Amino acid sequence: MTDDRLSLVFSALADPTRRDIVARLATGDATVNELAEPYEVTVQAVSKHIKVLQDAGLVSRSREAQRRPCHLEAEVFDLMTKWIERYRREAEDRFRRLDALLEQLDARPTTEPPAKEAAS
Repeated sequence: MTDDRLSLVFSALADPTRRDIVARLATGDATVNELAEPYEVTVQAVSKHIKVLQDAGLVSRSREAQRRPCHLEAEVFDLMTKWIERYRREAEDRFRRLDALLEQLDARPTTEPPAKEAAS
């Protein structure tokens, strides 16, 4: 279930317009019309982007009188952060093991062949 949800989230965030919408919603709620203002696309196109973000659980919409603001759902970012953090820790562990191995190799005494005397 978590992997499927992560797939939806990462797929939704693969589009630069949707990432920009998420960044804008991080500063506060906004309506679809407000979100569409900076783009040279129709409100319907932005509405489709919002739908993809909603399906992924990144955005929800509420009703405030005549307004229907979009709201960023922060808990989805917790899910993504946990997933990323798990693999970051594993990568760090591998690097620590590699560093330890390299230190062991550097600490080993080397046997150098005797230096040859230069002919005069």
